[in-house]
Amino acid sequence: MTFEKNEFGIVQYPPDDIRRLFVLLAALDLLERPTLATICDLTNLVPETMDDDIERLREQFGVQILKLGSVYRIESWGDVLKKNGVVKRMKDAG
Repeated sequence: MTFEKNEFGIVQYPPDDIRRLFVLLAALDLLERPTLATICDLTNLVPETMDDDIERLREQFGVQILKLGSVYRIESWGDVLKKNGVVKRMKDAG
């Protein structure tokens, strides 16, 4: 299945696709200063679901994400996800 990409080459997965969470996590890793605005600008994800999506990453995958002021930071990828595989899903739906 082929998915559209935004102007930054980020795959636009359907709303019910778990890989949207991987795009969010990869954006947190990639951006120098990942704030709600910069994450949404890069990924086209909607800000209204960001807190729920981050909580899903915590609960379902054991990812530890810290928010200092308006900036998010990955403390730990947990023991389920592999960073390289997650980051790959940002630009490659394969």
